[in-house]
Amino acid sequence: MFSLDLFGFRANWSPYFLASLMIILVAYYLLVYKWYPRFKDSKHATTKQTTLFTIGIVTLYIIKGSPLDLLGHITFYAHMIQMATLYLIIPPLLILGIPNWIWRKVINHHFIKPAFDFMTKPLIALILFNGFFSLYHIPLIFDVVKTDMWLHAGYTSLLFILSIIMWWPLLNILPEKQSLSGLKKIGYIFADGVLLTPACALIIFAETPLYATFSDPNAWAQALALCVPASTLSMLNLSGPEMFSSMTLLEDQRLGGVVMKIIQEIVYGVVLAYTFFAWYNAEQEKEKEELALYRQQHPQTTE
Repeated sequence: MFSLDLFGFRANWSPYFLASLMIILVAYYLLVYKWYPRFKDSKHATTKQTTLFTIGIVTLYIIKGSPLDLLGHITFYAHMIQMATLYLIIPPLLILGIPNWIWRKVINHHFIKPAFDFMTKPLIALILFNGFFSLYHIPLIFDVVKTDMWLHAGYTSLLFILSIIMWWPLLNILPEKQSLSGLKKIGYIFADGVLLTPACALIIFAETPLYATFSDPNAWAQALALCVPASTLSMLNLSGPEMFSSMTLLEDQRLGGVVMKIIQEIVYGVVLAYTFFAWYNAEQEKEKEELALYRQQHPQTTE
């Protein structure tokens, strides 16, 4: 098997993407620690927020800027690791890592607010993300998007925005933007898992390779051109993904579907446990407050 090193440093480590993310991270630190007094009702970020945001940006580089991104154009299972991380792990980190006052400045902008309020309605958010995610994995659409640089950038960016919208009803802590109670959040998580299952099942139980961008050498080379400079590709004699993996195309495809489902179950399981215990603790505190109030109003009552 061949090594990814033959594609060169730029294809493996995406230096321009790294520079862009470093600029974003520096701007974030300046905003939440130095420039925040310039904004009304603002305050500096907490250590937890900056840690989560930093982890989110670092993870984003690992997923889209490291050799894993190149491998995601070569093998389907690596592509699905990217998808699961990009849409199920990174958005929660960014949502929780950005201070509330920044979120308010952004989502209350007169141009953004109407669309954001509509799309973050729980049912709409679920349908939008899972619908576009499932649509993306229809073979015809997948192969077209994966071989066109602008379509690929546009569609994956749209999915990333929709994933933030999907996570918003569950994770945002703005008091005025709470649309789900504790029990409803649990139902939301279950519904999200159910809606994502058909796309995974289509991939796992398919009897033949579904995607030309992994099975057809010409389409595969076109997809590879999205992350490998043309000058480098022109010097290589490539026949297909089998040069870099010992798995068959069908095994690779099924592994991708399984990996996606496993990561989804782990992430949703963690969020479900967090949501349940947060709801349970809130109910316990509520009962204690009601009991304390009752005792104040009935001091003569025998316990």
